[in-house]
Amino acid sequence: MTATLAAHVTDFLEALDADQHRHATVDFETDDRRAWTYLPGDRPGLMLGEMTTEQRHLALSILDDACSAAGAMTARAVIDLDLIRRRLSGEPGADDDQYWVRVLGDPRAEGPWAWRVNGHHLAVHVTVVDGQVAATPQFFGAEPAVVPSGPHRGVRTLAGEEELARSLLARLDPPQRSAAIVADEAPDDILTRRDPVADLAVVPTGVPWSRLSPPQQDGLGRLIRLYFDRAPAPVADAAWAAAVEAGLDAISFAWAGSTERGFGHYYAVRGPTFLLECDNTQDDANHIHSVWRDLRRDWGDDLLGQHYAARHH
Repeated sequence: MTATLAAHVTDFLEALDADQHRHATVDFETDDRRAWTYLPGDRPGLMLGEMTTEQRHLALSILDDACSAAGAMTARAVIDLDLIRRRLSGEPGADDDQYWVRVLGDPRAEGPWAWRVNGHHLAVHVTVVDGQVAATPQFFGAEPAVVPSGPHRGVRTLAGEEELARSLLARLDPPQRSAAIVADEAPDDILTRRDPVADLAVVPTGVPWSRLSPPQQDGLGRLIRLYFDRAPAPVADAAWAAAVEAGLDAISFAWAGSTERGFGHYYAVRGPTFLLECDNTQDDANHIHSVWRDLRRDWGDDLLGQHYAARHH
């Protein structure tokens, strides 16, 4: 897997001219390696809208490498949706793909390296260390969650993130719902925002896996796998295996806000090894944020710790 990743990133870099290459690359140990955002605005790196057709094709191939087939389709849909949003609102530069590619380190060298594709409502980060891959933080958003008008009316980019959670909530009995629903009002965003390190202290704990029936556990498991399975299968399977090893009974599902459609809501799924958050509160509850944080492997931190410990030894 890592050989393919390195080859595709190398192909992309070799297709750039000197100035583009300077914008697209940085040392792996750059001070802002853990800095990220899902808000509108410029990013470090080289913007898709400034690339040739061939370069853009290579850049999107890198994005595909960072995702499963289904995840890549969703990531590209997020990019397309941002164009739809800007055209509906009449923003300047509505035909530019305002997403940036940045490569940290050298994919041809032996040391750690990374790359990211980042822009409004999309943050895909990949770190490669000693032949292993980390693929978080991973953020997908949708604004609008359902396109209200125009030729794309009715398009819904992140349906599963909401529907699987609603399905689970609907199957809870009253005591379970009482444990799961932690607040009548939803926060206006994911609680960990764009913090470099996800802080579980700010995230509510809801109904635990151990209090769910087997069918309810299956529903929660499918919700978790929806997020994990955005990543390539080896990464997703390793994340699930880590969650199982840490103990599924320690996972919880929490909901805040209205349970009625069209009103703001938020949920979090948290376990010893991961955190998922999703909110749909802004723009009259037509604006979704969803994030997967790996509490051990964001930015490849556990892999880097092992790498540097072995090198020091």
